[in-house]
Amino acid sequence: MTDHPSSSVISRYAGGDLDLDEATLWSVEVHLEECGDCRARLAGSAPADVLTLLDRVSNGVDQGIAAGPAPVPVRRRWSVAGHRWVVWQLVPWLTMTAMVLGCAVLLQALEPSLPSLVLLLAPVAPLPGVAVAWSRGSDPAWELIASTPAAGLPLLLRRTATALAVVIPMLGMATDQTGVSLALALLPCLAFTTTAIALGAFIGVRLAALGLAAAWSAVVAVPAVFTAHLPIVLQPGSLGVWAFIVVATAALAMTRADRFLTRR
Repeated sequence: MTDHPSSSVISRYAGGDLDLDEATLWSVEVHLEECGDCRARLAGSAPADVLTLLDRVSNGVDQGIAAGPAPVPVRRRWSVAGHRWVVWQLVPWLTMTAMVLGCAVLLQALEPSLPSLVLLLAPVAPLPGVAVAWSRGSDPAWELIASTPAAGLPLLLRRTATALAVVIPMLGMATDQTGVSLALALLPCLAFTTTAIALGAFIGVRLAALGLAAAWSAVVAVPAVFTAHLPIVLQPGSLGVWAFIVVATAALAMTRADRFLTRR
């Protein structure tokens, strides 16, 4: 319909005239969607009782708003962008990691004969944060975040970087207090992080992190404490092996990036 509907058609439409044929109804409605002048004419053509009712409702709403309580201040909520980097559920795990490393430093000072507990804990120190970083159960905004283009491996890497940004300074302070090599603590830490992410593409990040922590404790950490000797994997000559693991597992994770869209 290119011409404006006549005043009579507008009046019949406003009054709900049942005699208007469907073609006329359709053409009027299509025209009203694009023409502000005709919408104004339609508003003025409404029956008097309808206009009175609309005025009464409008006045009632205005009075209700004016008499009601003041609007509640909108609290600033953690944004979607913030959730891409961190979830609050990381806080207790990172706090626990700090406490465990602190206890390791204290025990080392009390029992110098023990093997370096800091080095034994370094590989598994970031794993709680990695496990929480990409878990439906630990993220209340999971459905919202998972539906964004940044979900999957990019989201996991961001949150893992946040965990490492806390864990690495902890390791730095612990190694400084105990006199052990930071490189020997840092490279295994990074290697277990990238390995957990790479394995997470196949079995899920949470399960991969828990499995690595359990395996390291059973095979390396506990026997080292009982024998009072650091294993060969934590000797200075092992740095090259740890660096290779970091590079290899990081590359594997990148080639399987699409799997993180479904893995939990």
